[in-house]
Amino acid sequence: MTYTYTKKSIFLALWLCCSFAFAQEKYTLSGIVTDKNSNESLIGVNIIVPLSNAGVSTNEYGFYSLTLPEGEHTIQISYLGFYTVTKEVDLHADVRLNIGLTESSEQLDEVVVTENSGLETVSSPQMSVNELSISTIKKMPVVLGETDILKSILLLPGVTNAGEAASGFNVRGGAADQNLILLDEATIYNSSHLYGFFSVFNPDAIKDIKLYKGGIPSRYGGRVSSVLDIFQKDGNSKDFHMNGGIGVLSSRLLAEGPIVRDKGSFLIAGRSSYAHLFLKLSDNPNAAYFYDLNTKISYRFNDNNSIFISGYFGRDVISIRNSFKNTYGNSILNFRWNHIFSDKLFSNLSLIYSDYYYGLNLDFVQFNWDSGIQNYNIKYDFKHYVSQGLKLYYGVNGAYYKFNPGEVKPTAENSGANYRKLDDKYALETAIYFDVEHSISERLSLQYGLRLSSFYRLGQTNMNLYENDNPVIFNRDYGIYEKAIPTGTETRSRKDFVKTFTNPEPRASLSYKLNENSSVKASYNRMAQYLHLVSNTSSPTPLDVWAPSGKYIRPQLLDQYAMGYFRDFGNGTYTLETEGFYKTIKNRIDYIDGADLIANNAIEQVILNGEARAYGLEFLLRKKQGRLQGWLSYTLSRSEQRTPPRTPEETGINNGQWYHTPYNKTHDVSLTGSYTFNPKLTLGLNVIVQSGQPVTYPDGYYEYQGVHFPNFSGRNDENLPAYHRLDLSLTYTPKPEKTKGWQSEWVFGIYNLYNRRNAASITFRQDRETARNEAVRLSIFGIVPSISYNFKF
Repeated sequence: MTYTYTKKSIFLALWLCCSFAFAQEKYTLSGIVTDKNSNESLIGVNIIVPLSNAGVSTNEYGFYSLTLPEGEHTIQISYLGFYTVTKEVDLHADVRLNIGLTESSEQLDEVVVTENSGLETVSSPQMSVNELSISTIKKMPVVLGETDILKSILLLPGVTNAGEAASGFNVRGGAADQNLILLDEATIYNSSHLYGFFSVFNPDAIKDIKLYKGGIPSRYGGRVSSVLDIFQKDGNSKDFHMNGGIGVLSSRLLAEGPIVRDKGSFLIAGRSSYAHLFLKLSDNPNAAYFYDLNTKISYRFNDNNSIFISGYFGRDVISIRNSFKNTYGNSILNFRWNHIFSDKLFSNLSLIYSDYYYGLNLDFVQFNWDSGIQNYNIKYDFKHYVSQGLKLYYGVNGAYYKFNPGEVKPTAENSGANYRKLDDKYALETAIYFDVEHSISERLSLQYGLRLSSFYRLGQTNMNLYENDNPVIFNRDYGIYEKAIPTGTETRSRKDFVKTFTNPEPRASLSYKLNENSSVKASYNRMAQYLHLVSNTSSPTPLDVWAPSGKYIRPQLLDQYAMGYFRDFGNGTYTLETEGFYKTIKNRIDYIDGADLIANNAIEQVILNGEARAYGLEFLLRKKQGRLQGWLSYTLSRSEQRTPPRTPEETGINNGQWYHTPYNKTHDVSLTGSYTFNPKLTLGLNVIVQSGQPVTYPDGYYEYQGVHFPNFSGRNDENLPAYHRLDLSLTYTPKPEKTKGWQSEWVFGIYNLYNRRNAASITFRQDRETARNEAVRLSIFGIVPSISYNFKF
């Protein structure tokens, strides 16, 4: 039998095939993925259809939406530390499928390092993002046995801090105040306890941690360096449970359980240090301690509506001989409403209050000092799953700020101190944004968007006026910058817009798959920061105050470019991530020599607007499976700043030349890993090697009437000695097979095993006996052993 084909028949066959393909119906599979045992929603779960190469990840509230052709499909649901589930779905209409996953009993799964931010690191256009599991963080050796989220992210490429026991962290050469730190979407203004020894985040109460170093989505704004997004656990809505730990310096306890079984839950977690109690036993009048409280209430009314009320309250108290007492801390409260409009449209409305308080009680001079910042925020965010290859994020945001720079209150009538109140400052920040995730083909994926932000500096009492609107003048006779004398003051109503800034902030990133195991990526970010931390220290202190942009302080503007190569190999056992970045920041504030920042009611008189830049290469090699797991990271970078002269007669800061920022680290190597000998024993290891922190040393001295006066070199021309240390930990679980009732583990640790005396600073002084100059090294930690006991039931 023979067949004869004509052009007409071929055209008809093609038309019929195309008609059938386009006529094929598509339906949406959606739902929420939870932990089967606790009903806790899971973030970043992968829902994949292997045969059609389609897939999606759950959002911050466990919701997913996947549009597929009509018919039967095999769905795979996978998540770190949980058994993978395979389901057969027959789609002939839109289907709502909520999925419960069971936690894996395999000990090795609990120490996997992963990034759950997308279907896989290779194919997602998202780059410069790291995510750590809580179980991984708890296996890391830490100082004094206290698990610390902020200390763990310092082991990632591109992340450093100003030294041991330093507060905050620096990302890709940026300052600590350029990081947006969010806890359940609320801003945390000071992330450290006890001036940097510990972080404010209780690991028992945390569910998900994600750090954005670049390629930052448009839904985030307000900072120019990074975003650390942290979500608290929702609480167990099935059964009541408690867990906690007892350490050398602090203890913690968490309780969670159902309000209404399978619908509502509560969580409350407390943590406190108690080293000061031992000081009292020895009649030592000094004290230093902290405490914090995490709370959350969750309730699901139906499949389409859920509410969450979460809060955090923390305080640090440091006192010296009952004559000096410093109290500071954060408070947040957040109400969120999740609403699912349809199988393709998810929304979240948040009402947020954040407060940072700083107080001093100075009994020896009989007055108190209070300062802080308050923030009221409303956000409405949407995620629209238009199709399998197109997802939209869009929303609006409005924030109101009140800044209290300081208030002096005498504690006695004859104290000699007068009541003084620095002028409160007010501001309003608004934004509207959209983001697009667009899969152009199997190889090319894009993520692009725009954030339009506006900042309104509101009126206040006693606003200084200056000649030519110049609060800083240059003294040509002495070659120095000086404070300008105000020509007068004015009072503006809080309803008045004293100064308005509007900035478009475009974002774009792309991923191109070279093959199934490797890809190249590129991204661009423009971001604006309207708040500034007024500090001339390398590490933020509680005494530093936040100041808004305004007539004399302009917002910081970032442009960041990044490119990278990503590869999976060894059947998913290893991943390699390499990135190069370059970023510039306009209007980075700098301070004139001799600037007085404390209790300064006219901070604009000591500030100049400069610029900053940073560039570097990052490498991250990870092993994700087997008994030995962990990663090796290396960063080669440079971070610089300059403040050029405004006129030909001026000199600028540091003669207008580029100089290293205080957080510049040319080389940064981190190795962290864990080895599971058996279900009972796990060994953890950290190795850290870094270039020394930039400092300014005297390069000579002159003598006047028998007294030696130092002559200093250019800003940050020198470096402290290189920093390095080795940490070890051993986790012993007596009964790893036990899944109910009392479960416990012991964690033994040694921080700085070979007792390296790393320099926190080097100061110079004159020896009284020999009259010779000498350098004095200050070290924070030597070798520090620790032991802690963790339990749950």
